[in-house]
Amino acid sequence: MRKRYVLIGASWRAVNMYALPVKETFYEVAGIAGIYDINSLRAAAVKEWVGLDCPVYDDCDRMLAELKPDVAIITTVDRYHHEYVIKCLESGVDVIVEKPMTIDEDKCNAILETEKKTGKRVIVTFNYRFTPYVTAVKRAIRDGLVGEILNVDFEYLLDTKHGADYFRRWHRRKENSGGLLVHKSTHHFDLVNWWLEEEPVEVMAFGTRRFYGPTREERGERCLTCRYKKTCEFYFDLEAREHHVKMYRECESADGYYRDQCVFSEEIDIEDSMSVNVKYSKGAMLSYSLIAHSPYEGFKATISGTKGRLEVAEYHSGVRAGDPAYHFELYDRQGKKIGYTVPKAGGGHGGGDANLLNMLFEEGIPDPLGHQAGSFAGAVSCLIGIAANKSIKEGRNIRVNDLVPLDKYRNGA
Repeated sequence: MRKRYVLIGASWRAVNMYALPVKETFYEVAGIAGIYDINSLRAAAVKEWVGLDCPVYDDCDRMLAELKPDVAIITTVDRYHHEYVIKCLESGVDVIVEKPMTIDEDKCNAILETEKKTGKRVIVTFNYRFTPYVTAVKRAIRDGLVGEILNVDFEYLLDTKHGADYFRRWHRRKENSGGLLVHKSTHHFDLVNWWLEEEPVEVMAFGTRRFYGPTREERGERCLTCRYKKTCEFYFDLEAREHHVKMYRECESADGYYRDQCVFSEEIDIEDSMSVNVKYSKGAMLSYSLIAHSPYEGFKATISGTKGRLEVAEYHSGVRAGDPAYHFELYDRQGKKIGYTVPKAGGGHGGGDANLLNMLFEEGIPDPLGHQAGSFAGAVSCLIGIAANKSIKEGRNIRVNDLVPLDKYRNGA
C-alpha cells in the first residue's frame, strides 16, 4: 500500500533527506501529498526543486484536514517541533520528526503525553545509529567484548566550516535550537544511550562562548553586505550555489530570514565549548565534550568495561578524513589488542541516511539492534542536553526525572 506523506517545514533537509528519496527511490511505497511552511516562497521552491506534483499550503491545519495524510515529516526549526508533532498526532497522523525531538522539558512532556493519549506513533530520525561503523561498535558491545560498561568518554569536534554554520543560521539563538547541546549533541547522547542500553539519571555541565559571538570588531549583519567579506575567513557566499539562491536568497522577502548572518553577531547566545557529565541508571558514567571551532572534524570515544576497553574514532575532515576505512580497537584484560576494520560506506552521514530511509519507508525490515528510535529514545536523548543547559544556567546537578517522569512513558514508546 502506497502511503501518503506531507512535509512540514520546507528546509534543505526536507529536500535531500526525504522529498528526493521518496520521488526517486521509494515512489512505489510512498508519495509526497503536500508541503507546508510559514514561508510560502520556500515551500514553492521545494516543490519546484524536487519536481513534485502536489499542493503547497500556508496553513498546516488546512493541509492536514484536506489531505488526511498517513504520515507527516517534520523538518521545521527545532523550537516548533512540538507544535506540529502534537497537531499531527491529534489529527490522527503518525509523525517522523528530525532530531532533536524538541528543545525543553515542557515541550517534551507535551509530546509524550499526546502520543500516549492519541495512540499514534512518533519516530525520531537518529541517522547516526544507522552508520555501519557505529553499528559495528554496537554489535561488539552486545557481544559482550567489554563486559559490563563502566564508563564512556566521548569527544566531538566540529571544524570551523561546519561549526561556524550553526552560528550564522537560526541555531545561534538558544530559543530556536536549545543550543548545540540539544541540536547537535542529541545525536551523540542518543548514540551513547543506544550503546549502553541505560537511561540518564543525573547531569552536570559547563559551557562557554569564546570563539564566536562578539569577539571581534570587524563584523556586519550578514556576509552578503559586509564590508569585511574580502578579508574574513568566515565569509559565506550565499549566491555561490543555486539551491542557496532558490531556497534562501530569493525567499527572504517572505520572512526576513538571512542564511548568511555574521558569526560574530552580538545576538548569538549559544555556547561554542561544552563539557557534560552524566550518571546512568545502572551506574555507568559519561564524560562528554563538544567544541565548534576545531581544525578538523570527527569524534573520539572510549568505552571501558569489566572485560576491557574499546577505543573508537571517526574523522569527517582533516588529514584522516581520506582513510579508506574506519577502525576501532579492543584492549582486553589479558594484555591483547584486537583491531576491527569497517569499510567506509557511501552516501549521506556515512551510509546512515540510506539505511534509515529504508527502514522508514519499507515494510518488514528486521531491526534486531533497535536502530529505529521512538519518542522515548528521542526524549532521553534531548533531555540530557536540556538538563545540561539547565545545569550551565543554574550551576548545579540536574536530575532528569525532575524534568520528565520517564517511568510514565517508558513502555509506551
